[in-house]
Amino acid sequence: MRIGIDCTAAVQQGAGIGRYTRQLVGALLELDTNNEYVLLAAAGGTGVVWEPLIGRSRAMPASPVDVASGGRVRTIGLPISERLLTILWHRLCLPLWVELATGVLDVFHSPDFVLPPVRRARTVLTVHDLSFIRVPECADPGLRSYLLRVVPASVRRADIVLADSECTKADVVELLGADAARVVVLYPGVEPRFQRMWDTQVLDTVRKRYNLPGCFVLGLGTLQPRKNFVRLIEAFAILAKEARDGLHLVIAGGAGWMYESIFRRIAELGLQDAVCFPGYVADEDLPALYSLADLFVFPSLYEGFGLPVLEAMACGTPVVASAVSSLPEVAGDAALLVDPLDTRALADAMRQALEDTGLRAEMVEKGLPQARRFTWSESARQLLELYRCLD
Repeated sequence: MRIGIDCTAAVQQGAGIGRYTRQLVGALLELDTNNEYVLLAAAGGTGVVWEPLIGRSRAMPASPVDVASGGRVRTIGLPISERLLTILWHRLCLPLWVELATGVLDVFHSPDFVLPPVRRARTVLTVHDLSFIRVPECADPGLRSYLLRVVPASVRRADIVLADSECTKADVVELLGADAARVVVLYPGVEPRFQRMWDTQVLDTVRKRYNLPGCFVLGLGTLQPRKNFVRLIEAFAILAKEARDGLHLVIAGGAGWMYESIFRRIAELGLQDAVCFPGYVADEDLPALYSLADLFVFPSLYEGFGLPVLEAMACGTPVVASAVSSLPEVAGDAALLVDPLDTRALADAMRQALEDTGLRAEMVEKGLPQARRFTWSESARQLLELYRCLD
């Protein structure tokens, strides 16, 4: 088979769908030594660094340049920007078939919500979540308008729709009217590097790099309303009055949209010295960040999967998470699950997870095997089987 994959997110985005695509494609190339792959990305004339994708494959060298056309994997960097490509494909609706760049394909996979024009290849589309429909008040208005226009049309065109969880599958069927037989759950995986770190030198380096306090509760995610950080801050304010001195809240993540209320609430509660924002944390530093935290809290209003919950568990850190959307499916019985709208319940769960040593030990013991249930190698194996079904 000749399989094309849109890897624009993988080479343009550091976290989120970018990391998802890098890990899935990397695992797929390690697993599959028979089929030919064409990896396509909008490069915008700046060039594309492909090592994070193809460097894992033992069957080919890690190289930023295209592999010879006779090789098993070929990389193509389109000399236009992602934005321009989106306009051409989805606003002007020009019939610029993806095969014009890739050549003839048997299967084309888009792992980022939207399918480009595809002429003859069978198609696979990944829909990570439908938060722009489920919690529209939390979405950037411009992005929501775009997704409402193109995602339903892409789902209708796709031969197979991949969902990150049973929750997302149910949403795709209910909200977009997709045939349930065409929607397949493909869970993301936890990278092996996520494990408890004991190296004090590494831990001290990361603590200094991000100016982390000695004792802290960790929240992680892009600063935007869906992550529910305002209520996390309010719950922390309750906790801080009743818990031990010196406890801080660290909220790590890059700036997103509509996040002004986060800083306004901190000022109203007088927590400027107790809440820290280290900004975006590099992927390689995340295991140390989870390991340094006394507790990880993920109070999101909606998640298509919620990978940070499993990453924290893999690092031996107790987890408090929302009891909504996919998070009970992901966390199982290894986390304390609470109503994300109930700040008192969130504060109580945080206190319990911090102070009850027996409960903490039980959460860690359950969290490690829960995280090990999800691997990229298994995701790649299932995906390859789906590709074969389309041949």
